[in-house]
Amino acid sequence: MRERISVATARRIALAATGLAEARPAIADRAQLRRTVARLGLLQIDSVTVLTRAHYLPLFSRLGDYPRALLDDAAWGAKPSLFEYWAHEASLLPPTTQPLLRWRMQQADRLEGIYGELRRFVTERRAHVDAVLARIRSDGGLAASDLDGPRGAGGWWGWSENKRALEWLFWAGHVTTATRRGGFERVYDLPERVLPRAVLDTPTPEPADAHRALLQIAARALGIATLGDLRDYFRLSPGEATDRVAELVEMGELVPVTVEGWKQQAYVHSAARWPRRVEACALLCPFDPAVWERTRTERLYEFRYRLEIYTPAHKRQHGYYVLPFLLGDRMVARVDLKTMRTTSTLHVLAAHAEPHASPETAERLLAELQTMARWLGLEHVAITPAGDFGPTLAAAHGNAATDIEIVPEPAPAENG
Repeated sequence: MRERISVATARRIALAATGLAEARPAIADRAQLRRTVARLGLLQIDSVTVLTRAHYLPLFSRLGDYPRALLDDAAWGAKPSLFEYWAHEASLLPPTTQPLLRWRMQQADRLEGIYGELRRFVTERRAHVDAVLARIRSDGGLAASDLDGPRGAGGWWGWSENKRALEWLFWAGHVTTATRRGGFERVYDLPERVLPRAVLDTPTPEPADAHRALLQIAARALGIATLGDLRDYFRLSPGEATDRVAELVEMGELVPVTVEGWKQQAYVHSAARWPRRVEACALLCPFDPAVWERTRTERLYEFRYRLEIYTPAHKRQHGYYVLPFLLGDRMVARVDLKTMRTTSTLHVLAAHAEPHASPETAERLLAELQTMARWLGLEHVAITPAGDFGPTLAAAHGNAATDIEIVPEPAPAENG
């Protein structure tokens, strides 16, 4: 293996590892879904629904127009093949990963590594927390809304007391998610009533062994990464990861390489593919493992990407919910997207191109937007010619098969 490689080579290794360098299947089935989740190691869950929930999108990027019900059934069906826990953030994972995260559950059980407000609540209201757990033991799966008591204001910081109790029990591994219902509300139950017996019977590894195994999953999913990239995948601390990465190098699982222009040491997974060419084409959501570590995205693709949801509207550079567009082995554009269910429309609020975008970018991006609209069950694509690439994208709609509408930009508000 070469000791020094170009950024272009690093990009191709990364794209092959994350599953974006392969042709999409003609028809996606359960087996392909399982393989894709196993390859990525996890799917991040996020509450933003402006387009669709985040956990569906990495599968779309790799499988195309797959039935979203496949993931719903795998995650929350009668016989789930995924489980929820804190991994990168709130995530869906293969059940075999559960023993590797028990050290985190044990930390939370000791009131370590959790939010300070939640720690204070459990300390002060332990009898209430124990009563909630006893209720689940006796009555079966319950959501926060099933329990008596004042309702919270919603959101992370507006949890009711029952929701706080349930979330700590979840973090500490005393309960897990049995299903979701209604507005995506978690229903909690005992792990022994949800997880496979083989997983429950798996011995709990020592923390160092678990950390090493999690880093192996991250390394396979990333293909090439720095220590910081590897740690970030499962949110490990430097103390939990540094020695384990050195051990993986000694074992031959990771091979140190120097990437031209990178200041940090890079590591290639020993089984990583080194394709000479990549013909990828995909829209990537902000929570896709390929781009969620923004400094890695910038190092690999020379593409500065930030989530601007919490940026005031007048200060946003690219939009509210912006997806990068990958073409070949480069990020060539980005689009701000919104689903309008009332009109069955995928709305492109703005589009921006990178300096190296090829002449075919608009046509390929438009085709991908049409595929996304079909996948979401939408009848139309509406394009507002905003952003430096918006007019070009709007002009390319003449050859489209799907119903595409050009929506003018709203007139700027007059200063009073």
